[in-house]
Amino acid sequence: LVKQVVFKISILPIIKIIAATFVHLFFTGIMLLVACFYGYYPTIYTIQLLYYAVCMFVLVLAISYTTCAVVIFFRDLQQLIGIVLQIGMWATPILWDIGMFHGSRIEVILKLNPLVYIVSGYRSSIYEQTWFYEDFYSTMYFWIFTVVIFGIGALIFKRLKPHFADIM
Repeated sequence: LVKQVVFKISILPIIKIIAATFVHLFFTGIMLLVACFYGYYPTIYTIQLLYYAVCMFVLVLAISYTTCAVVIFFRDLQQLIGIVLQIGMWATPILWDIGMFHGSRIEVILKLNPLVYIVSGYRSSIYEQTWFYEDFYSTMYFWIFTVVIFGIGALIFKRLKPHFADIM
């Protein structure tokens, strides 16, 4: 398809992420229903879920641009990326609370994972009722990390784009 049809190839990762966003929105709705069942009804803080969904979208897009261009040239890298993402997901406090490690070095290391910001944000929007800007340093770290990864990904994608048709 890339060789025979002229279209913006950079749109392919965006299409894939938009498709996954619908699944994410569905499960966010289920999460809100379960929270209501346990007595945590939507408040004004729930609006932040849109902000955190945008954060997730931009982070995944940045990672996608960084990895999709390189995987075309190094096919085995796909397995390595899968392993790194699996470890990163287990290091994200989805089913456990990062407060268990309060004040330790482990907490600092775990907070380097940008998904910790998003998961903690979802929790604080529904259960703790705090605004995203109240944790200024985490917000700045997340956005700086995301912009740097996005810049690296855009640069890699732009440099390798002319070679895609030859390799595929």
